[in-house]
Amino acid sequence: MIDRHLFQLAGANSIAKRLAVLEVLQAFFIIGQAVALSIVLTQLWQGKNLNIEMLLVFIVCFSFRQIINWLNEKILDHYSSRVSEELRKKLLQKVFVEGQALIQKQGTGSLITMALDGIDEVRQYIKLVFSKVLTMMIVPIFIFIAMLFLNWLSALILLAMYPLIVLFMIILGHAAQDKAIKQFGNFQKLSNNFIDSLRGIDTLKYLGLSKRYSKSIFRLSERFRHRTMAVLKVAMLSTFALDFFTTLSIAVIAVYLGFGLMNGKVSLFPALGILILAPEFFLPIRNFAGDFHATLNGKNAFKRINELIKSPKEPVAKISLHTWQKDDELQAENICFDYEKGAEIGPINVKIKGYEKVGIIGMSGSGKTSLVNLLSGFLTPSDGEFEIQNHKTKTLNIPDWHQQLIYIPQQPYVFTTTLRKNIAFYTPDASDEEIKEAIHVMGLDDLLAELPKGLDTVIGQGKRVLSGGQAQRIALARAFLDKERRVMIFDEPTAHLDIETEIDLKKRMIPLMENRLVLFATHRLHWIKKMDYILVMNHGQLVEQGTYSELTKKNGYFTSLMKQMRGEEDAK
Repeated sequence: MIDRHLFQLAGANSIAKRLAVLEVLQAFFIIGQAVALSIVLTQLWQGKNLNIEMLLVFIVCFSFRQIINWLNEKILDHYSSRVSEELRKKLLQKVFVEGQALIQKQGTGSLITMALDGIDEVRQYIKLVFSKVLTMMIVPIFIFIAMLFLNWLSALILLAMYPLIVLFMIILGHAAQDKAIKQFGNFQKLSNNFIDSLRGIDTLKYLGLSKRYSKSIFRLSERFRHRTMAVLKVAMLSTFALDFFTTLSIAVIAVYLGFGLMNGKVSLFPALGILILAPEFFLPIRNFAGDFHATLNGKNAFKRINELIKSPKEPVAKISLHTWQKDDELQAENICFDYEKGAEIGPINVKIKGYEKVGIIGMSGSGKTSLVNLLSGFLTPSDGEFEIQNHKTKTLNIPDWHQQLIYIPQQPYVFTTTLRKNIAFYTPDASDEEIKEAIHVMGLDDLLAELPKGLDTVIGQGKRVLSGGQAQRIALARAFLDKERRVMIFDEPTAHLDIETEIDLKKRMIPLMENRLVLFATHRLHWIKKMDYILVMNHGQLVEQGTYSELTKKNGYFTSLMKQMRGEEDAK
């Protein structure tokens, strides 16, 4: 139920001590208001005047109890928010450092879920554990001691019932925990599935499969809903069992005290005191059980986030590389990569030279992006070896190699900052004149004219909305400004653009490729003839490679792929 790592967080001991002091004070105020109220009611029953002093004691104890609850909530709000934000920063830093490798292993949807919903679950988990658990450990002890002074036999009866309640909570809690862990894994899978569906919606529409796939998403969602309800049923059963046994315990005590009052064995004051304190005795464990399901979700999220943060780092090759030149070579020898889901890439054997423009072609899911990620160093091969600039290495995760890359994906990231800083991403020292030249060359003059503050206008999420073509032009403007980096990587950069925008961008992209090594993954045919060398992927395998003319003469898979993409095979 409680992760021991929670108490290893920074400041956990200090917070626990402060809250423990507040809980002790709260226990005294609970006892004080019960005793004061019992005295007031007893004296009224005896026909005496209202005891104003005891009434004031009751009001004071009740008020201070509410103040302590407020302080408790405020302290935990501040602490849980600070700790959860620190966890979020560590997780995002891990994603930033590990990059594509971590995303490929965990899935985009899973990481997004952890960074957003998972952190919120952890925040709630911290509040529940520190508040509910400390209350459950401290308050019942003091109340039990007070009840011993009022009526020791009643106190012992209530104490005997407590282990039974805890036992049922543990039994049903374990059942709920097992279901919650399985459901947490299902939630991560559903998140990945949903994100992958959003990414591929254009392709699904193009293939006429969007409606069929929407039914698949509906079935997965319904299955997840049914399993969630099963978890909630167990959690509600646990709550019902606790409420039943606590109510039964209080009822037994009420009957016992009632007969004691009638027989004259028990006086009114201790009987009232016991009856007022009995619900307070069981209240902490009932509150904990009521939030048990949320505690399970938070515990699972906390454990998963810590596993991600502490997961082994991708190996980094400590190799010194010079700026890529026209006579440099990059060779991949039997490179393989295994995904956790069972898919495999490779073995890949290829040699890339100088300032070649290398096209990587294949159908969706053929392994184009994986090959790009391996060659760029975003993924570490499970087997094989690279040779770059006469250095042998197991991975291209080399800082000097990454410093030379200009990476343009399908959907370039536009930072929530000014247009100037977005375009000068690779070259922060670029002048306004150089930035405006890049804007002009990439056809962003109309966008600049529309922006109220020109280059100082903030764009990005929640600000100025950009079209897909404008985002790609900003990414290309970044590349235009950078005259030093000699390796350009394109991963389906025009996949989601209309053909008119793509043709216009093509005219602007071709000049950027001069005197650079270019890796260009695409399934658009009109790019192929612009490539010096072509790698043909199919089901994770590099099935063919060569120039356009060489591959055409072979009349192999490349020719079949061209016909398939043109729709010629379907026309037969």
